[in-house]
Amino acid sequence: MANLDELMFPVFETSGIGSIAEIGAYAGDLTGVLLEWATPRGVSVTAVDPVPQPALVEMAEGSSNLRLERATSIEAIPRMELPDAFIIDGDHNYHTVSEELRLIAEKAGDGPMPLLLFHDVCWPHGRRDSYYAPDRIPDEYRETIAEGVGIAPEEPGLTYGGFPYKWVQEREGGERNGVLTAVEDFLAERDDLELAIVPIFFGFGVSWPREAPYAGALRELLAPWDRNPMLARLEWNRVKSLAQSYVSRTEVAVLRERNWRQEKLLLEIGRSTGLAVTDRLSRFNRNGNPGLRERITDELETSRNEPV
Repeated sequence: MANLDELMFPVFETSGIGSIAEIGAYAGDLTGVLLEWATPRGVSVTAVDPVPQPALVEMAEGSSNLRLERATSIEAIPRMELPDAFIIDGDHNYHTVSEELRLIAEKAGDGPMPLLLFHDVCWPHGRRDSYYAPDRIPDEYRETIAEGVGIAPEEPGLTYGGFPYKWVQEREGGERNGVLTAVEDFLAERDDLELAIVPIFFGFGVSWPREAPYAGALRELLAPWDRNPMLARLEWNRVKSLAQSYVSRTEVAVLRERNWRQEKLLLEIGRSTGLAVTDRLSRFNRNGNPGLRERITDELETSRNEPV
């Protein structure tokens, strides 16, 4: 999401925020970028992650402007002071995002909702759940979770190669599946909120209160980007190319494994005593031409020198 700073920071500046909470900070790649922007402007930053990596911990220890919540978003949101803006980029599944939005709304009460920024509202997570920790997900969502599989654009099921996932839903689409589906279902009950979707870098979503003093300016800022068809085509071509690169890597790995097994088998055959007799008979029958053992050696040498 750090790739989106040229658009994300104007969104913050237009909204006039004074505090940000980042859900899903992990190693702090985005957190560091946020701090560079926020600190000189007096904007406070809170990073939320149940397993923060050493780089993020060190960042928090070295900055008085960064507060680290070592907890899941579901645990942290109820006990946090409501910030002006949330960046929601944690566990990319319907259940988690829905719960995050519900808890934020409860925290806001009768007051206005904070500015909400979402990552991964386009492919692959827009309409398909993935999971960092399936054990935190209710049973009704877990029956169709696949482990150690690949997915690809234009393929609603699972694929050979493709984007590799530890845990992901078996199929794309349908009810209660995906980040964007969770956001849309939440907004369907909230006519006081607007949503813009910028289809770049896996999808950037922004939601804000219609009656906020900055609403008109923010709407104008995002209008050229919101669901822009040219950007959507560029993003679709990008993810298709990325998926194909994973397929190609998988195919190369399979070929290398196959070559290794074949070489091992040929070496075992080449060392066998039975081949020695066959080799002498072969030389006799072929009038001194290379025997089987020599031909196996030559084939192995050729195979090792050929690019895979």
